[in-house]
Amino acid sequence: MRLDQTDCQKIIDIVRQAAKAEILPRFRNLGDDDIRAKSAPDDLVTDADQGAEAIITREIAHAFPQATIIGEEAVAEDASRLERIADAEMAVIIDPVDGTWNFARGLNQFGVIIAVASRGETIFGLLYDPVMDDWITARRGEGAYFGRADGTHRRLQVSETTQTTDMVGSTSIRLFPKPQQYQLAGLFPDFARMMAFGCACHEYRTMAFGHVDFMLTGKLMPWDHAAGLLVHEEAGGYAALLDGRPYRPTIHQGQLLAANSKENWEKLREVFDFLVQS
Repeated sequence: MRLDQTDCQKIIDIVRQAAKAEILPRFRNLGDDDIRAKSAPDDLVTDADQGAEAIITREIAHAFPQATIIGEEAVAEDASRLERIADAEMAVIIDPVDGTWNFARGLNQFGVIIAVASRGETIFGLLYDPVMDDWITARRGEGAYFGRADGTHRRLQVSETTQTTDMVGSTSIRLFPKPQQYQLAGLFPDFARMMAFGCACHEYRTMAFGHVDFMLTGKLMPWDHAAGLLVHEEAGGYAALLDGRPYRPTIHQGQLLAANSKENWEKLREVFDFLVQS
């Protein structure tokens, strides 16, 4: 299937509506009872996550009755929902508040991520910043674009950095086993700078703007990566699992590396080879 521009704008409008109704009013205004832990003390959910997902789910179902909707918080209640992505003609994958840890602590590095997949392949991605009310979108084969509410937009391109010593990278080492965390941290001085965003939405946005050259992660939930990797690819980047497999939103285990070119991906893959071997 294919989404046209009108379909994409509907999704953007739904996300903006949810952000204004459920996310922004709660930003820096959460009480202790509004924040809860899920699988671990630092795996948080807030009333904003649940409220935004409810609105997005309802409005997507109304606008696209044929859609199979996969929300992060719904999957937290029923993990079998993930299995529906592979066969759905239109699967809408929702991260209602990406970077919840940041959001819950009043940090403005959070966003909303929407991916649309068809038969297990991502065909549309949206990375939305509620604070600035702007977004990056990509449709497969049509490039990645930065848009604003005033109607302005521009095409995006990843960085052209080629020397690894000049590269800016991003990773959250907490997503890797403890022994690998020490090995990864020891490599940080080999690069110009290493970042930890705590938010996949802004991690992928910053790569698409050309300010970060590569990203490495050890966690592959589709609401974190399906949209961002399509944006990254459409902005000229290259990504694959460290074992060489191409990424698909149906893959939920493994280590993922995204770089500003395939050549640089291969160079970086050698640097991080120990993650596959260990």
